[in-house]
Amino acid sequence: MDYGMIGKIQKAKKYAQERERIQVDTLKVTFDGANNPHVVEFADGAWKCDCDFFQTRGRCSHTMALEEIMGDVRWGAA
Repeated sequence: MDYGMIGKIQKAKKYAQERERIQVDTLKVTFDGANNPHVVEFADGAWKCDCDFFQTRGRCSHTMALEEIMGDVRWGAA
């Protein structure tokens, strides 16, 4: 492995520990739900999911799971 790549790996590890550097502005994932796949998006400061539960409640297991997975990452414009 070359020295340039070693330096980038070390920098990536540092960034991974400094989560305050990260701000997610948009995100789109496909979530394999128990019954069907669902598209979950974060854009314009809000979560959206195409599941029926989200349509009536504005929150669902898919969006809550992603919030849990992403932990302390900042969402949307500061």
